[in-house]
Amino acid sequence: MIRSGPRPADVPSVVVEELVIRYGDLTAVDRVSMRALASQVTVLLGPNGAGKTSIVEHLEGYRRAAAGRARVLDLDPVTDHAALTRRVGLMLQQGGIPTGIRPLEVLRQYAGFFDDPRDPEELLRSVGLSARRSTTFRRLSGGEQQRLSLALALVGRPWVVFLDEPTAGVDLEGRDLIRDVIDSLRNEGVCVVVTTHDLDEAQRIADHVVIIDRGAVVAAGSTEELVSSGEGDHLLFGAPPGLDVAELTGALGARVDEVTRGEYRVDAPPEPVLVATLTSWLAERDLRLADLRAQRQRLDDVFRRLTGSARSAEARRPDEPAEDEPAEDEPVEDEPVVRRRRRRRST
Repeated sequence: MIRSGPRPADVPSVVVEELVIRYGDLTAVDRVSMRALASQVTVLLGPNGAGKTSIVEHLEGYRRAAAGRARVLDLDPVTDHAALTRRVGLMLQQGGIPTGIRPLEVLRQYAGFFDDPRDPEELLRSVGLSARRSTTFRRLSGGEQQRLSLALALVGRPWVVFLDEPTAGVDLEGRDLIRDVIDSLRNEGVCVVVTTHDLDEAQRIADHVVIIDRGAVVAAGSTEELVSSGEGDHLLFGAPPGLDVAELTGALGARVDEVTRGEYRVDAPPEPVLVATLTSWLAERDLRLADLRAQRQRLDDVFRRLTGSARSAEARRPDEPAEDEPAEDEPVEDEPVVRRRRRRRST
């Protein structure tokens, strides 16, 4: 049975174990295991085509797995799909909202599917669309359509919310509104699962990050845990241009590059011994140290290191399905027509 309220923070709302999803001969998701807790925002971070949307589509009950196991609120997302829809909210990249309908109309229509829905007027205020309540969907900007999609995901007071690229195409004010809504959900005990390739967005909102590349989990943890591993930390210093970086590399035991004229980077954590060796090397040659800065790695440093610097965050594997390729899965039955959103792009 699904609980009537939020789960304890230490009990996973979402559990994925050795999940495998295939498109013909292509393995899009390769033995992925992860968990997402109540009162937390879990971000699936990866390049387009990494497999993150395929994972979420399975968790939502729209895509069958080739192997492995997943549970959302202790239910199988595919076989228990009809029961699960009452407690799960979905925000899709592209939804099948009728273009002639107005925001307040569609929110009221969705509210009719739930026993205790949120107030449509209050939802419109929370996403900043009160002034656009009577504007047809087709006349809303892309960012406003995104915000309406978020409101629709929250109508039924869900305990798990899946948000697919929630701030894509949204202006700064809209992003702030969406972040405020996500923060409110966290405070209410909701488990929020977000897919994105936006590194800055992930660092801003995530309690837990799962980095996915080529269908596999390559790292997981809080942003603090991921960026404090020591790998990627480096030292920046200023000195006269044209230093013998090969000799200095040998002295320090770490690679040194002149990144711009008179500006150098040492690819090693700024430990006291390293700093002392550097200053001694410069002093022996009567070279002035202009400045010295410890540079801690950011989430984007971790991401680039783990996914390969040669691959852009926008890159797609050449052998994967095109983003608009239709899925081969059977449709899930017993779902109201208005809730059957258009199948998402597999990213």
